[in-house]
Amino acid sequence: MERGLLTPLKKLRRQVFVEVARVAFEKEKGEIKDAIEAIPYKITPGDKPLYRESIWRERAICSERVRLSMGLSLRPEDVPVHVTSGLNESDVAEKYYEPPLMQVIPSACAACAPNKYKVTDNCRGCVAHPCTAVCPKQCISIQNGRAVIDESVCIKCGKCKSVCPYDAIAHHTRPCAEACGVKAIESDDLGRAKINNDKCVSCGMCMVSCPFGAIADKSQFFQLIRALRRGDSIVAEVAPAYVGQFGEKATPAAFKAALEQIGFKDVFEVALGADIGAATEAEHYVEKVATGKQPFMLTSCCPAWAMLIRRYFPESADKISNTLTPMVATARTIKQKYPDSRVVFIGPCAAKKLEASRRSVRSDVDFVITFEELSAIFEVKGIDFENFDKTAEMNDATGAGRGYAVSGGVAGAIEKCIAAYYPDTKVNIQHVESLEDCRKILLLAKMGKLNGSLIEGMACPGGCVAGAGTNIPIAKATANVKKAVDASAEKIPPQGLAEIRLD
Repeated sequence: MERGLLTPLKKLRRQVFVEVARVAFEKEKGEIKDAIEAIPYKITPGDKPLYRESIWRERAICSERVRLSMGLSLRPEDVPVHVTSGLNESDVAEKYYEPPLMQVIPSACAACAPNKYKVTDNCRGCVAHPCTAVCPKQCISIQNGRAVIDESVCIKCGKCKSVCPYDAIAHHTRPCAEACGVKAIESDDLGRAKINNDKCVSCGMCMVSCPFGAIADKSQFFQLIRALRRGDSIVAEVAPAYVGQFGEKATPAAFKAALEQIGFKDVFEVALGADIGAATEAEHYVEKVATGKQPFMLTSCCPAWAMLIRRYFPESADKISNTLTPMVATARTIKQKYPDSRVVFIGPCAAKKLEASRRSVRSDVDFVITFEELSAIFEVKGIDFENFDKTAEMNDATGAGRGYAVSGGVAGAIEKCIAAYYPDTKVNIQHVESLEDCRKILLLAKMGKLNGSLIEGMACPGGCVAGAGTNIPIAKATANVKKAVDASAEKIPPQGLAEIRLD
């Protein structure tokens, strides 16, 4: 499914976030329950469904989306549970994500065929019938002049499709399963998609690929908004992929001013932490890999990539750089300046939600929301960048750190730092995107074929700009980030930045 299109599904997700945000901002504690229970009826008013065959099914699905947007788990299908069940326990600033992060809403799943070849109306009943000639199981017959596949015998090899001169044989797969690079999408006893949480690395590509919106992730923005409403001191750190996500007029200065107007105490670029990471990993590469003490080094900034390594290639886990991720490095820098404030990471990534929930990170990052979720907050608070004239300077980082948002940007930043700090050191850079290619390169590294390399992996095809929580097309986002990198006054961080920032 094309990313960045404003589809009815995208609008529906946005409506849920907007209505939940409105309740969180405007309602007193005693008023929240009734207001939340009313959201499905507000989104689907009247007695005619807007998207489904039944208004009751439509509201039931909406109710589950509302729960997930508040950080609550899905309700069981066979037990009566209110939409707001668990609300009191969730209306606290200290609530963290409870795995699993990615969840299939059963009532929304269309039970797509996981793997099926089907003859379409394009079949011309040709005389050659090459499909019958190549089928190793003889499961294709000609009936009434058209090819027919016997599904009970078909082994899904695809040879018939490859030889059809009219492209009359379609291969039907689940979009969510097709997008999953770790084969975590399975089926329940009713043929609906089910996520195997022992395999899932929470990248969110299944969520953005499902055309029925049957997969959604838990949100924490309800808790964030309630904390803002109480007047808590909260500092925002914004991932470098934010450029252009909220419109061309959402310049860094306007974007920071808008966040401050909403109620954030201060705003920092996560590219600052990326600069710290680039400077530190450059030193690690020179000290460990270039000297032969370590065969190769794996970058650490993508949490789904890191989870993939630990889960599927545990023998390489000690090769992950021990450098703090940009999110955590920036948060620790913020808490040096604002020790009594909470920190929210605002970015494109679903997997960051689980990274922040790790015990080692909880004291640094208190909330994680996506650009998609922030858009709903802007809408409820009346922030329209086309008519927003406030500014506040935001210039915390260099071009190197800002380039982390695109595939190859992490390795490229480290390479530039090595060239500047250690000009006599040669560096071998490898970078891949998508979990499928990440698995392939990790296998090559395991076999000893990439010794001496610095390896960057990004779970999302395109890098962070293609994360599950983004608002605009990937190509446009990539171009915006590259413009921001080129426009940066400082190109690389100074050597020793980690010591400057974190001591």
